[in-house]
Amino acid sequence: MNQDYIKVDPWSIIEDSFDPETVKSSESLFSIGNGAMGQRANFEEHYSGETFQGSYIAGVYYPDKTRVGWWKNGYPEYFAKVLNAPNWIGIDVYIDGEPLDLNTCTKVSKFRRELNMKEGWYQRSFEATLPNEIEVSVNITRFLSLDLDEIGAIKMELELLNTDTKVKLVPYLDSGITNEDTNWDDKFWNTTGIQYEGNRAFLEAHTMKTNFATCTYMQVDAQYLGNALNPKLGKQEETYVSLDFEEQITKGSKISLVKFGGYTVSRNHKESELVNAAKEVLQQATDIGFDGLLQKQKDAWSKIWEMSDINIKGDTKAQQGIRFNIFQLNQTYLGKDSRLNIGPKGFTGEKYGGSTYWDTEAYCLPFYMATKNQEVAWSLLEYRYNHLEKAIENAEKLGFSNGAALYPMVTMNGEECHNEWEITFQEIHRNGAIAFAIYNYHRFTGDYSFIPKMGLEVLIGIARFWHQRVNFSEDKNKYVMLGVTGPNEYENNINNNWYTNYLAKWCLEYALEQLNTVKSDYTSDYERIISKTRLTETETRDWSNVANNMYFPYAEKQGVYLQQDGFLDKELIKVNDLDKSERPINQKWSWDRILRSPYIKQADVLQGFYFFESDFTIEELEKHFDFYEPFTVHESSLSPCVHSIQAAKLGRMDQAYTFYLRTSRLDLDDYNKEVEEGLHITSMAGTWMSIVEGFGGMRIQNDQLCFTPQIPKQWESYSFKVNFRNQIVTITVSGQEVNFEISGDKELIILVNNKPITLIPGKISKA
Repeated sequence: MNQDYIKVDPWSIIEDSFDPETVKSSESLFSIGNGAMGQRANFEEHYSGETFQGSYIAGVYYPDKTRVGWWKNGYPEYFAKVLNAPNWIGIDVYIDGEPLDLNTCTKVSKFRRELNMKEGWYQRSFEATLPNEIEVSVNITRFLSLDLDEIGAIKMELELLNTDTKVKLVPYLDSGITNEDTNWDDKFWNTTGIQYEGNRAFLEAHTMKTNFATCTYMQVDAQYLGNALNPKLGKQEETYVSLDFEEQITKGSKISLVKFGGYTVSRNHKESELVNAAKEVLQQATDIGFDGLLQKQKDAWSKIWEMSDINIKGDTKAQQGIRFNIFQLNQTYLGKDSRLNIGPKGFTGEKYGGSTYWDTEAYCLPFYMATKNQEVAWSLLEYRYNHLEKAIENAEKLGFSNGAALYPMVTMNGEECHNEWEITFQEIHRNGAIAFAIYNYHRFTGDYSFIPKMGLEVLIGIARFWHQRVNFSEDKNKYVMLGVTGPNEYENNINNNWYTNYLAKWCLEYALEQLNTVKSDYTSDYERIISKTRLTETETRDWSNVANNMYFPYAEKQGVYLQQDGFLDKELIKVNDLDKSERPINQKWSWDRILRSPYIKQADVLQGFYFFESDFTIEELEKHFDFYEPFTVHESSLSPCVHSIQAAKLGRMDQAYTFYLRTSRLDLDDYNKEVEEGLHITSMAGTWMSIVEGFGGMRIQNDQLCFTPQIPKQWESYSFKVNFRNQIVTITVSGQEVNFEISGDKELIILVNNKPITLIPGKISKA
């Protein structure tokens, strides 16, 4: 049974009753972030029930030593951990000496929390009866500023409902925290100093091993009956500092507290200046004030939504789903810092450890290219270029040479830090996603400059890897790829995964094409790159030979490419013929049973048909979709979106809509029964793709923007914008018509259902 306590609303995530069983799930769903830091929606006041405390700082991590049963050569020495950072949100509350704790209150009523996605704030309110029978009403608003991204703000208002008594508010900072996800229970943080100045406190701490220095800080102002309250120093311990505001409060009157807090980090400031930097940003926040900062937050989100919103009429559940996905993507990454990337859990949890997977290139890049600008997309590509030397080192550790590059499955700094052999050594298709992203960037933006400046070096390193990774089979008289794991991670150590082989062939051919273009049109760059990489004509001839003679497993009888050698040897029982009690198989079956089954975790062959759709006919897509989708269990968050796009291309809108709803509400409805661990951030970009590329049919063909729009029968209309080469195109699709608008002062010719339409600024063009 899917969770159903989240209310359906077009612009907000709303929970309107208190249930200890859903606290951890809600901590994920109501998470907030601003690209530089983020936090789960933990209660500010103490909570003694089940909770998953989590605050995170972008780019700050710990190299948790790999824990495996048997060490193998080539294993990464550590698994990067997104660190649970010092806690600055805490505000303990005591009423007549009794701690406010919703887990011990005798009654909790009028509980409501809302994540307002339109304006970028989170609010929680409730009435509670404490064990001492005092009744209290509490309202708390919290946000992380987009404008001042080192500042978060909390406003707490508390009212006594049935008596007069003494209230004590205890805002604090605490670095004595741990990760839930840790291999050896290491101490991650070392607290080096605490300062207290009036209504401010500063806690300096650095990470062990990686030595990221941080200052966690707070400034707190409290008022009662219009008068400012003076704080006292509460406790100051090795990893903790608090302030005390204590006042006698009369029934029916409110005490309010505003807390500014956040982090300054040595990634952005000199270590010796962290406290001064904190003071400076606190002063900026003070000058603007809570209400002013909140208004700036609303304005900043308004600008984001102006470009990135997808408006759906007639289906509020679908509307809420897509906005939740777009909101969380923008909370996680805004493209301001090319040192950062998009973690699979963002700022909502610790699972998957590292910051960067192939998800960024395969799923997220299209979203950021179309809803931001090409500079943001460039930053994502530059991130990989900056890690090229590490990718070469990663390959060397596995025995590759001559500048062959293997990009990591999981990384924070370019080093591979994933410690499962079937992923680390075998899920090498991730390498091809990097090359495809370079191609996709040029295809969409029309900007070729990245390739001679940075991209060609990356393509050479990747091509060298594929050239060395294949074997020549005398039996098949073809090049084969042995011992791999494809996108379907329910198949390990298999031979000739079709998607991986096809991707390798494409990468080799694409690298050769770009070498010729750069040689012809960017002579000085070409000479620099050849000198740096020492690339020879013998090498490139070998690449061409491998590409032209790659082996692809194929089933003549079924007329389909096989996911890998031996796929037809499996017991081909379709998913619909499995008893529902067997699902999800990753929670019900042994790994041995899964590996011998035909079940596909996520799009594999169909991932290749998505990337390279122009290489195949619609009839070939249909045949492969009909063969593989019935064996797909969609137990990866990355699966439904690709299937939605493919179903839409086949005109199967009912199926496409079902997949869309699943990908858009994966976390809201907790399909995988794991949302309490954090949200699936990177797959959320796939939700956007399901509408824009699936229902809208957006493609770039022959350097031209194209659409083949369709609409689910459940919707009255939908509309979205794309930034295509610095021209903003708006498309609105209803059951009756399709309209286009373009901003700026230049006309643009697009294709709609293969017919040219000229978009004229200031005019609505009908398809």
